[in-house]
Amino acid sequence: MPQQNHPENDAQYTGLQVNAGVEQPPIVSPYIRSRKRRPRLSVDDYVEGIRRGDKAILGQAVTLVESLVPEHQVVAQQVIEKCLPYTGNSRRIGITGVPGAGKSTSIDVFGMHVLNGGGKLAVLAIDPSSERSKGSILGDKTRMERLAVQKDAFIRPTPSAGSLGGVARKTRETIVLCEAAGYDTIFVETVGVGQSEIAVHSMVDFFLLIQIAGAGDELQGIKRGIMEMADGIAINTADGDNIDAANLAAAQFRNALHLFPLPPSGFLPEVVTYSGYYELNIDGVWDMIDRYFDHVRANGYFDERRRQQEKYWMYETINEQLKTRFYSDPEIARLLQLKQQMILDNQQSSFAAASDVLQYYYTHLTPDQL
Repeated sequence: MPQQNHPENDAQYTGLQVNAGVEQPPIVSPYIRSRKRRPRLSVDDYVEGIRRGDKAILGQAVTLVESLVPEHQVVAQQVIEKCLPYTGNSRRIGITGVPGAGKSTSIDVFGMHVLNGGGKLAVLAIDPSSERSKGSILGDKTRMERLAVQKDAFIRPTPSAGSLGGVARKTRETIVLCEAAGYDTIFVETVGVGQSEIAVHSMVDFFLLIQIAGAGDELQGIKRGIMEMADGIAINTADGDNIDAANLAAAQFRNALHLFPLPPSGFLPEVVTYSGYYELNIDGVWDMIDRYFDHVRANGYFDERRRQQEKYWMYETINEQLKTRFYSDPEIARLLQLKQQMILDNQQSSFAAASDVLQYYYTHLTPDQL
């Protein structure tokens, strides 16, 4: 507003003086450099970067794999296809256990053992997501302090995004990319004991169950299905005054394992004790894993298991694509809303409504014909 329009400039206020004021600074600091847009990489750029072990490009490729954008998925699948000839040369190890069993701390110790032996390690840690916001605290990286700064280690915390049991849907493809990047050991950590273990078991060569001692009934919180899937069991916190409790828990697990039939691998799961925090008997855990791999490579089960897994993921992908296509159909979405209201109004049963929706999808009948 012009200064002369101020009422204070009236003659009766001759003793007052109105200043023009201070010019307001810009909202955005002029000292901030304009952010350069990251150049878009081609499929060959991704493959070349992955093959030479570029962590930044590998991370970008994993982001493409996890993306739900159709354009990203097309590029991701092309990258995966070109990486396939360079895969299959790693040891894939799934690690699970009850929450608080020390999985992340143990992975940090196990990982350093791998790196000290001259290996390269990729850790795919399934990170718990908020059921409300779907956000992730990515806390696993904070508990892998030493691995996080190693040049030969790649840690990828993946939000579970509310999926069943916390398993990231694209972990299988991420393993392919990590193997193509030269990582010879892959750790896949799950959120905890639950349905996620079924999916993880179908993508790894060795399934390690971590349990703690001294927390009550050692067998109570472990389902039989998890016990049957485990290729080895490691009892954590075997240190100090807890050593006797750890040995007792190990004996209980050994007795329980003898009640199960021999696994298809022909390797009777072993039980060892260790301490991740104090780094005690880490060699014992790794020796057990080595014995398993020697056994399954000798009897051919290693290759057979990989072949079965490839078939499993083909059918899983088909199921996923069918489900996505079904629910993305706008007519199906409209019909579902209609049938849902009919169910709520007791005009139709759930089974009849589902049958009608599927019949429409199969035959493309109009909703009025149902």
